[in-house]
Amino acid sequence: LEFGRGAGEALAHRFLEAEETDFLWDARIEERWLGSYESIDDDDLELDRIAICGRLDGRWFASVMLVDGNGMAHGTMGKRYCRSRRSAHEAMVDAH
Repeated sequence: LEFGRGAGEALAHRFLEAEETDFLWDARIEERWLGSYESIDDDDLELDRIAICGRLDGRWFASVMLVDGNGMAHGTMGKRYCRSRRSAHEAMVDAH
């Protein structure tokens, strides 16, 4: 990480990457339940797979998230950037 011009922007991008799951979940505009997540671990934590679409950092996206019963995101299974809200919505609808 460099200092000087652009350091603030670089730091913001690093922070965004580190907290991406939470930012994506908070930026969602629509969501669709896909089903329960079957973990290969014997965790007692029950998670659902939820497809979402939204806009973050000026870009439309669709993603599949792992979310608990309290609405807390625990992970991202995949993410795709889209050209428009419509294409993000279509990607969310097509997720499985």
